[in-house]
Amino acid sequence: MSSAESSSVSTHPIARYFKIGERGSTVGREIRGGVVTFFTMAYIVVLNPLILGYATDVDGKYLGGGSAPNLPAIAAGTALVAGVITILMGVVANYPLALATGLGLNAFLALAVAGQMTWADAMGLVVIEGVLILVLVLTGFRTAVFRAVPAQLKVAISVGIGLFIALIGFVDAGVVGRMPDAAQTTVPVQLGVSGHLDGWPVLVFVVGLLLMLALWVRQVRGAILISIIVMTVASVVLESIADLGRRSEQAGGWSLTVPAWPHDLFQAPDFGTLGQFNLLGSWDKVGVVTVLLLVFSLMLADFFDTMGTMTAIGSEAGLLQEDGTPPNTERILVIDSVAAIAGGAAGVSSNTSYIESASGVGEGARTGLASVVTGLLFLVTIFLSPFVAMIPSEAAVPALVLVGFLMMQQITGISWNDVEIAVPAFLTIVLMPFTYSISVGIGAGFVSYVFLKIVRGKARELHPLLWVVAGLFVVYFAIEPITRLLT
Repeated sequence: MSSAESSSVSTHPIARYFKIGERGSTVGREIRGGVVTFFTMAYIVVLNPLILGYATDVDGKYLGGGSAPNLPAIAAGTALVAGVITILMGVVANYPLALATGLGLNAFLALAVAGQMTWADAMGLVVIEGVLILVLVLTGFRTAVFRAVPAQLKVAISVGIGLFIALIGFVDAGVVGRMPDAAQTTVPVQLGVSGHLDGWPVLVFVVGLLLMLALWVRQVRGAILISIIVMTVASVVLESIADLGRRSEQAGGWSLTVPAWPHDLFQAPDFGTLGQFNLLGSWDKVGVVTVLLLVFSLMLADFFDTMGTMTAIGSEAGLLQEDGTPPNTERILVIDSVAAIAGGAAGVSSNTSYIESASGVGEGARTGLASVVTGLLFLVTIFLSPFVAMIPSEAAVPALVLVGFLMMQQITGISWNDVEIAVPAFLTIVLMPFTYSISVGIGAGFVSYVFLKIVRGKARELHPLLWVVAGLFVVYFAIEPITRLLT
């Protein structure tokens, strides 16, 4: 950035508030970064209703209390909470991190929780979980745990998340698929759907990735955004000619979103899920022990997913401080905790930080202004959800693969000759993509780190909080047998 640009940036009120000049960015980069982040995670507005909308509760009711699925209401609530909370993250914490309904957490509610109680009771558990995490933040416990983690283990978390989001990109694009007979074979995944690449959507992903890489290596501004827009237009044209449909309906179809130009760009929002939560109903339905175990499972996953995500984003953006923590750490964690509460209160499941924010960082985002842009686009989505629905994941997820590579470069910061950190780092890195879970990777790293310190007679070097966290993760990994034993 030239001195003239720097001077112009530093004098603008918005730039001064977000410290854009101090972080070596520009307003244009922040806007582009915010738009790219939105494009790479806008799928949640479509996907969350599909996960939550078709599951019935113990009374046979769908989310919102009706006798039939109400997907538009879930979509509107998803976009509303994501928009408001992401804007809060930008304005209050000044961090390029976007939030929305957490994948995994929503599936856990739909598959494991709702069948035991009403949807309102299940969302009440999410609110309770969020309140508990907020208390841990305000008392300093959550921040203290974060600071107690060894710096090289934080690097491993970032690298593991890089591999994880790259895998998400390949799976969503259809480049990596499950074996049809996974239960009878030792090979759980394969190339494509049938052992080879096939279908026009896969080609869209491959061309999009090559285009993105070509623009990026030539240092073209807006490389990620340009690629997404070009491939979305190409996808709409392709679908209009070939009528491919969705992959779940016919072979060679699109993964999540069919890229067709919508008939109606504008839709009046339905906020039927807002306020549909009951804090204490679950206690009568399933009992105190089961409630505590469910809340514990929700809380631990939420607690450490965000820790890993904000570290990875900060590392990629060059924002981490000397101790490996992002600026305004406590504010970030407070907003994230409020997001969990808001998601439950709005009836759309816990909201959490999204690693897809790394795509915006890859586009140049360094401040909370990018989050404000992303949040505003989510709010617009409430009314223009058909427009968002035309962007196929195959056009957007090449950004995840590129950012996964960028995050992988940090692996040189780990001392691989020191087994006390190398083994925990290895487990952290590989188990995130292998188990499709950030929390599992972090937990394996913590437990193995504490274990190896004990084995080598260095238990006194361990921070007291690491003992606590490792113990909690042991319980987390053994939650199923513990649940059977206690209930």
